[in-house]
Amino acid sequence: MGSTRHRNMLGRRWRGSLALGAAAVAGTLMATACSTPEGGGGTGETEGPFTIGVSNGFIGSEWREQMLSELETAFGEYEAEGIVDQLVVESADVDINGQIQQIRNLIRSDVDAIIVNPNSPTALDQVFAEAAEQGIEIVAIDQAVASEDVVNVVIDQAEWASLSAQWLADEVGEGGRIIAVNGIDGHPANEDRWSGASEVFDAAGVEVVANDYAEWDQNQGQTVTRDLLASNPDVDGVFVQDGMALGAFRALQAEGLVDDVVMTGEARVGYMREWDAQRAEGDYTSIGVPNPPSVSVSALHVVIRMLQGEEFTADGLDGNNAWLPIPETITDDTFDERFAEVSDENDAYAVDHALTPEEADAYFE
Repeated sequence: MGSTRHRNMLGRRWRGSLALGAAAVAGTLMATACSTPEGGGGTGETEGPFTIGVSNGFIGSEWREQMLSELETAFGEYEAEGIVDQLVVESADVDINGQIQQIRNLIRSDVDAIIVNPNSPTALDQVFAEAAEQGIEIVAIDQAVASEDVVNVVIDQAEWASLSAQWLADEVGEGGRIIAVNGIDGHPANEDRWSGASEVFDAAGVEVVANDYAEWDQNQGQTVTRDLLASNPDVDGVFVQDGMALGAFRALQAEGLVDDVVMTGEARVGYMREWDAQRAEGDYTSIGVPNPPSVSVSALHVVIRMLQGEEFTADGLDGNNAWLPIPETITDDTFDERFAEVSDENDAYAVDHALTPEEADAYFE
């Protein structure tokens, strides 16, 4: 029977469930020499069972927890079929050097493939090359990387942000003044998102009077929004990325501005509860563009097919990008139906979507 191995910030090896709230059981780190293509990971076998590694360099959000939990569930289904045998997870708040070490740990663990949620679009190129030299397949999720050794299994983050940005631009109109609450300065997903949103605002004649970062954290989102409003009281709207919209809403609520300042929302249950309550009281309007944590599951489907020797179709791979569809946007018109599907989930739950195995098959010959 296979298992999940997880290394925490202290570098200890854990075996056990990654499901939220589950207890981990301490184990022993077994450091081994890097494998060669003839032995260990990346053997070129197409039957399996395969060992899958995961490098997650940021744990400061519920989205990442859902990402890992859903991945483990999907991994268990493949494990029951004998296709995989072990999920080795390196997950901690780390800088670039820390994530490089995570990936080197996975190489030493003789994994056949690595799913990475990268902290940089380019700074991991060398360690990706080291993994590729060992015959290890690598897929990046959540944000794309430049390395030709990696297949990006991602949504288009710029397009994702442009959907809510266009909605906000239409709401405030030409000449509208907005503040922006973004994620982590320099993070590839944040940079792609802000690039897409800025292009929309520039084209629409919307003025971004202030912009700050709240690290995809609801509490920081509330604080940053409050401070930006205090410095810029005469604004028409708030652009906020997911993971912070509920906090931004609470800041507007505390200032009595919910009816006066329009804001982009998020496809997460906590915010959707507030959205539902406000709709019941008046003319509140918002938008939620899902950013599915189960991109990890989509990536698992894809990388297993890569390990089994399947080749991408001409349409399945654009450069090194296997683009995932952005799930349907939640609007006032679709809210009731979409909220009913998730209303029993906890506040941190993000509206989710993953490729089915059959949909993953369509990317391949």
